[in-house]
Amino acid sequence: MTQSQKSRTVELQGYRGLAALSTVVFHIWQQYYVYDATGAHPPLDNPYLGALISLEVIDLFFVMSAYLLTLSYARAAIDGEDRTRPGRDFLFRRATRILPLYAIAVLLVWSLRNPTLPGDWRDLLEHLTFTHVLDQKRIFYTLGPTWSLSLEIAFYVTLVAVGPLAIRVCRRLRTRRARVALCASGCGALYLLPVAWIAVAHHVLGIPHTDWPVYFGPQARFGGFAAGMGLAVLLVALGERGRIGARRATALALLSATGLYALSYFSAPENTWHTYYHPLAALLWFALLYATLHVRTAARPRWHGLLRADWLTGVGLISFSLYIWHEPLMLALYDAGAIPHSRAGFPMAVLIVLASGALVATVSYWAVEYPGSLLAGLRDKKGRSREFYPEPKPEPEPAVR
Repeated sequence: MTQSQKSRTVELQGYRGLAALSTVVFHIWQQYYVYDATGAHPPLDNPYLGALISLEVIDLFFVMSAYLLTLSYARAAIDGEDRTRPGRDFLFRRATRILPLYAIAVLLVWSLRNPTLPGDWRDLLEHLTFTHVLDQKRIFYTLGPTWSLSLEIAFYVTLVAVGPLAIRVCRRLRTRRARVALCASGCGALYLLPVAWIAVAHHVLGIPHTDWPVYFGPQARFGGFAAGMGLAVLLVALGERGRIGARRATALALLSATGLYALSYFSAPENTWHTYYHPLAALLWFALLYATLHVRTAARPRWHGLLRADWLTGVGLISFSLYIWHEPLMLALYDAGAIPHSRAGFPMAVLIVLASGALVATVSYWAVEYPGSLLAGLRDKKGRSREFYPEPKPEPEPAVR
């Protein structure tokens, strides 16, 4: 990996930090939303601020994850740089990254909320098998935000299925342009399938947006992953060609951010912007990341400095732990009276939950998440079990004179 590629990876870490902070504030906002006979009352009666806080960033996580994990497949398919890992090894490494912390958090939170056995055993089973996203009743139980991990798992399985297949097919194509076209068309198809599903579910079948498995399942939300896969294909296809300068990158980033804000502002239950929010958001995040990643190294925009700031990349480092723990922590603080119960206490609740969440996430990262990730070292680069104590090779017999 070149120095410029490492720098852009750091900038993606900054995006993770921003997205994690935004997610925490959004869920606190939801906690302080009040519904009564007169309607819905947000914590702060300001629609412009509400649109900013309510801007969902889950698609950014999906686009970034898919981009990073698809790069090696895209390089192998388009340029023949076959540095991909065997499917079993890929899944093993993703498991070491996610499962230790996730399993501990699910078991702990479920045990606290089900003090007497058998408890809601189905909720526990579904969370441990990542199938809670298919349960209308339990999709947001135990660890509410982790419905998205079900989609991550579905993406991993999809990638190890279609990635090697794309590589084999591309090897039969003579021109690089044909290989790029094949990969791009595959990503386009994966993007359009969820759009078609949403259109049929909403316009033909009339399924309301509150049918969570219909609109939260991978069949509806895969567009974010497809956009990330498409970004990987595009940047591999371009290589060093067509890198943009600071002004164009800034203009494209501002347009993307404005579009994302407009989506959030104009979105209302069952309207067009709400129905197609996530496919549209995926395209806008695609454009924003393009403006970040495909910039001339010597002409980086100033706003890239924010993404590389130590405090923000530090939050990005612990972002998964923060994502896992912030909701149960917020609810525990709320039930204990450690944060205000009135809507007026929303700003104070944000400060307390962010501060305590960052502390818990830091401990969680170093105590659970990082040690768990070291388990990836149990396999070598070829996906075989690593031999830590190899048998010494016999010394050659001395030559007989």
